[in-house]
Formats: sequence, C-alpha cells, structure tokens
Amino acid sequence: MSDRLDGEKSEKVAWRPPRWLRGPRPEAVPGFVGTAGVVVGLLNLAAGMFPRFRHSRVHALAEVLPGAVTPLAAAASLVVGILLLLLAHGLKRRKRRAWGAAVALLPVGIAAQLVYRHSVFGAVLSLALLAFLVWHRKEFAALPDPRSRWKAVANFIVLGGAAFGIGMIIVSSHPDRIVGSPSVWDRVQHVLWGLFGFEGPIRYTQHVDYTVGYSLGALGLLTVATTAYLAFRPEHPAARLTDEDEQQLRELLARHGARDSLGYFALRRDKGAVFSPTGKAAVCYRVISGVMLASGDPIGDVEAWPGAIERFMAEAKAHSWTPAVTGCSETGGQVWTRETGMDALELGDEAIVEVADFTLAGRAMRNVRQMVKRIERNGYETRVRRVRDLDPAELAQIQKAADAWRDTDTERGFSMALGRIDAVADGDGVIATAHLPAGEGEEPGPYGDLKAMQYFVPWGDSGISLERMRRDRSADPGMNELLIVATLQAAPDLKIKQMSLNFAVFRSSLERGEKLGAGPVIRVWRGLLVFLSRWYQIESLYKFNDKFRPRWEPRFVVFRNSRDIPRIGLAAMQAEGYLELPRVLRRRKPVEPRPCVHTVEPAKAAGTVERAA
Repeated sequence: MSDRLDGEKSEKVAWRPPRWLRGPRPEAVPGFVGTAGVVVGLLNLAAGMFPRFRHSRVHALAEVLPGAVTPLAAAASLVVGILLLLLAHGLKRRKRRAWGAAVALLPVGIAAQLVYRHSVFGAVLSLALLAFLVWHRKEFAALPDPRSRWKAVANFIVLGGAAFGIGMIIVSSHPDRIVGSPSVWDRVQHVLWGLFGFEGPIRYTQHVDYTVGYSLGALGLLTVATTAYLAFRPEHPAARLTDEDEQQLRELLARHGARDSLGYFALRRDKGAVFSPTGKAAVCYRVISGVMLASGDPIGDVEAWPGAIERFMAEAKAHSWTPAVTGCSETGGQVWTRETGMDALELGDEAIVEVADFTLAGRAMRNVRQMVKRIERNGYETRVRRVRDLDPAELAQIQKAADAWRDTDTERGFSMALGRIDAVADGDGVIATAHLPAGEGEEPGPYGDLKAMQYFVPWGDSGISLERMRRDRSADPGMNELLIVATLQAAPDLKIKQMSLNFAVFRSSLERGEKLGAGPVIRVWRGLLVFLSRWYQIESLYKFNDKFRPRWEPRFVVFRNSRDIPRIGLAAMQAEGYLELPRVLRRRKPVEPRPCVHTVEPAKAAGTVERAA
C-alpha cells in the first residue's frame, strides 16, 4: 500500500552529498579559516624558533605548511607565523583586508615549498588553501574599523616586545653550536643588534649564524613594516553625530520624544545614527571594541522602527561588528528580538516618579522628609529653573562647579548622559541648585554660595530625565534628596508630570533576594551584587531610588548569542566609563564642538549617587 495520498504527485528529490563532503557552511568559513590561521601560525613559529621541532616527528606535519627549514625559510616561517596570528582575528571577523593579506601570504608559502624544500605536496596543499580562500571570497567583505594612529604605537610596543622574546629563544635554541659561554647581556645585545640587521657578539658554528641572523632581521623588519603601515594608512573616521543628523533627531524627538525617557540622550555627539528608509525612525549607536552598541529604544515612529533596525544590522554586518542594545524598554526589546532574531535579558529597572502622586507625607517618606527638613533648617535654599532662564554667568559658574565636584577622574556616562549643558540647544532642560549663604564673617567658597546641582534633560513635553548630580564635599549629607524633592515640588509650575531618576542594575534580583523565603540561588546572587557594590554602585542606586516610591520600568539588553555577553559587558563598561583602557590604546581625537553659548567638558553619567561626606 502506498504511503502517499491519492492524487498526490511524487516529487523528485535531488541528490545532495553528505555533510562531510559539502565542506563547512558559509557562515562557518571565517571562523574555520581564522582558527586554521592560528594553528598554522603557531606551527610556523615553532618551526622557526626550535631546531629540534623542525627535525622531530611533528616536522612531518610542518612539511605541508608554508615555510622552510633553511636559513631564509626559518626567517620566513617566523614572519608568516606572526602575520597569520595577527590576521586570524580579522579573518574570523570577515575583514576584507585580512583576507587580502592572507591571500598574498600563501603564494610566498608556495614558493618556499618549491624552492627551498622541493615539497610538491606542501605546495599543492598551500595552493588548495589559497583556492579555498578565493572560492569563499564573498564571505570576507567586512569593512575596516575606525582607526587610530595610537594603534601604531601599541603595535610597536607589543610586537617589538614579542620580537625580542622570540629573539632570545632563537639565540639560545642552539646551545651546541655557540662558541664559548656568552652571558645573558651578550645574548640581549645579540638580539638587539640582530633586530636592526647587524651582527652581535655571539658566534656560531656550522652556519647557524646565518639562520639566527636572518630570523632576527626578519623579526625587526616585520615590526618596523607593520608599525609604519598602521601609522601611515588612511584613517577612517569614527561614527559621529553630524549637524544634519542632530537636526533630524530633534525633529523626531519633537514628535515622539515622550515615548522613551532615554530618547534625548541620543543627542550625545559621540554617537552615530542610522535612519530608516523613510527617515521616520533612527537608531543611535557607538562602536566600542568591535561592539556596535545602541542605547535605549529607537527614536521616532514605532511603525518605522523595523526599517531603522534593519539598517543598523546591515551596518553591523558590513563592518563585522557585534550588534547589541543596552537599556531598551520592554516594547523596544520585543521589536528588536522580533526583527533580528536576537535574545533579550533583563538588565535592571528605571525609577520613574509621577509628580501628581508624589508627597512627603506618610510613614514611607519619613526618612526623606526628616532629612529635607533638617537641611532646610541649616539654612540651605533651593532654586529650580529651565536652563534657558539662567543668567550666562551663573550657568558658567554652575558648569565649573560641576566639573570640580566630579568624584572620578574618568568621565562616565553613555545611556543616561548627554555630556553637556547647552543653553541654546538644550534650553528646555532643568537645573536645580542648592545654596548656603555665607554667615557673618565667613568668606564665600570658590563658587559663591552654590553647594550642589542637578541637571535634567527633557523627556517629551511634560517629563524630565536625570542627567547628573554633583555636590560640594563640604556640604551637608542629603543634598541629592533635597534637590530631587525641590524639583518634584516645582514641577507643576514647570508643567512637568513625570521624572525619570537613576537606572538600577539588577534591581529585581536585589529586591527578591532580601525577601523572606528567598531561595539559595537568588540569595547567593544578591550577595555577589552587594559585594560588587563596593566598587560599582549597584545596591546604593537601588536604595536611593527606592526612597521616592517610584514606578519601576524594566530595561533590557539585547544580544545576538550568549557567547557575546562578556564582550558586550566589557564594551558597555567602557562606554559608561567604568573600565578604562590604557591611554596608548584610547582614541584621543575630541568630539568636534558645536557652536553654542558655552563650551563645557563632557559630564559624568546620570545614575551615580555621590557618597555623603
């Protein structure tokens, strides 16, 4: 009996070879080639450094790899090995330039096989590898990353140090061919002279001096050549917010800015922007350590979000950047995961206070009420005004004080920081200040009677979002609570209906972990978060925000796969200013200033509660 339904037409299924005959999947080709580059590079390095390796059983494997064992071939093995190691990461990221360099190296390896070792099999295998790369050339189309001249300095230091270390191994790897017993200083001198192409004080027998000399000279030439290439190659500009982009974003915020409290932070000038085909939505991002990091939800009409997200993902693919989103809302996370197939993980909660519901009355607000009353009795006064209403001289003084009161040398902020106070461009922002008039016989401080300040950026037409909090260390504890209460009390006159406070990371975990009956896993996780709070203000932000009885809105991080989470986490910490790279590896080109009334330095991120003096 046929297992087909009556009338069903049979279909001819074309024969397909088994998986092991079809070769690697296209998406796995870059990773396969990158891993192969690491293995081949290490084997070439070993063949160039250790003579016993070249004549051991492993030498049979090295025979089929680019390079040779004669003096010139030993030097070629070192150069090819180091270059393949340097290119491996670029090949895994599908970089076009890395592919081109690898394709250029393979003919050199083929020539070495035929000329120096007369290995037809090795030449054929090298040719096969070259053909494999050429066949899959479309997989390596990623554009270069933004460049920095400081990478040339880093390359000289790192590769120069590696060349010196490898040189010491090469000089010492022929103990039975060394004339006499040279000291360590003699070996160091021999390496240093050899890297510059000169003979050193050590002498060898049986022509080993040629092998050592060629190898050291090749290492020195490689260091100089790669450093020169990095120093003089054309520099690709980093993503920056242009005047046209900023104007378009402001138009979108004017129509849709009330939807997301983080929307206004898209106007940071160290971000780039990609727009939907219709121009009705945009995603703002920053590239850090190969991660294309967006913050908050897309700007603009929700219906146009998919178009902007598609452009964002296309840009990430073109450069082989790792796409990620930090701090998006639940709606934003749903759209991102639906349109891209990525995953989302709850990162924390944003504290939002409704002005109409806020009151200092009641038992829950007793601590805040007592603190505010005590500070007011000490003579402190508060003022809450729009930025555009401040006198230019007073605004300049507030900016200087805020910079001087910053509690870290590193500027912090990305997802909830604007990085400036511009009376022209950001005049709708709100500044709250605390003042303590000098007593009789007392001299005013360097900033007059100013003791603390807070800055809020606009959130649509009827909301504000906290950007920074700063205070004089000599001021009484509780300045932050005083100014938040003063701003909430002045909000009705400013036609403000809601206020977004700090972002509390892992708030739900902290809350569940301290409840009765919490399980051992959540208790351990809470204990770890409390421990980390000694360095990163995790618990303190949650406790501070919770004083004002806010509404908690969850925020999410969106990522492609779980193995990208550590990399995304490091990039986010760099963006927020909690992780600082060595100065030699950082970009030092400042963001070009926009014409405005006052020029200020980038400010610290919102969300940092300064400890009481």
